[in-house]
Amino acid sequence: MRYEKEFVSSSDSTVVGYRKMGNGPGLVLLHGGANSSQHFMELGECLSEDFTVYIPDRRGRGLSGDFGDQYCMEREMEDLDVVLRKTGAKYIFGLSSGALIALEAALNLPITKAAIYEPPLDIDNNVLSIMSFMKRFDREMAEGNIAAGTATMTKDFGSHFGLPKTITKLPHFLLELIFKVYLKTERVKEDEVPFNVLIPTFHYDYELVKEESGQVEKFRNLKAEVLLIGGTESPTFLKKTMKKLKNTIPNVRQVELSGLSHTGPLVTGNPKLVAEKLKDFFCA
Repeated sequence: MRYEKEFVSSSDSTVVGYRKMGNGPGLVLLHGGANSSQHFMELGECLSEDFTVYIPDRRGRGLSGDFGDQYCMEREMEDLDVVLRKTGAKYIFGLSSGALIALEAALNLPITKAAIYEPPLDIDNNVLSIMSFMKRFDREMAEGNIAAGTATMTKDFGSHFGLPKTITKLPHFLLELIFKVYLKTERVKEDEVPFNVLIPTFHYDYELVKEESGQVEKFRNLKAEVLLIGGTESPTFLKKTMKKLKNTIPNVRQVELSGLSHTGPLVTGNPKLVAEKLKDFFCA
């Protein structure tokens, strides 16, 4: 897939890099946790005939600079703001933690249409309780044991996202061993971020989840048009959040894609189907 690389400087001088492809109105795609721009390339290609697609590496990943000492939602807003100013894009799509950022952008930045795929916005502790494994995960990351942290995430978080029990019920030490082998043998292409770099960044997505917890009511003030997208196979706690957002955001509609889960926009899901729904929304 052919794309150009462009860079801008955020307000704290952090470099924000993004991939650019296609022609038409500007559409920014924001990836989720433990992902980077590489994970949206199939979706971007599906959209590139109708839009100029911009896929940033959120800070701490790939083409962009470090998280910095004061990471929070405000830093994400500042990063996105400079991308929007440079590109002139008015449309945005976000997945998971990227969807949290897209919601905030639709509230605070010059976004006219926002498509939101299953944001982990905490409603009555429905998300934070699921993420109680993060204390152990952070400890294992601090110890430099990325394979152990990945095993912890897989066992505790993966069970809520439909991973087979043949995986989630494996002993922790065995999963850790499997991931150690994977980390040693992984090969990445140019501009891609390796797994051992992406996994520790999940800590910062969790920080966004905590920061946004319980703040759903502010989205009653959204002026942008919003499309909520989810999958029929996604976990109940995310469906609860989607229902609350549907009943809160003024100018909103919702679609549920049959057979898809939280990974619907990624290559492991069905990016072509997600792209069709995005085209319907942004081209209307």
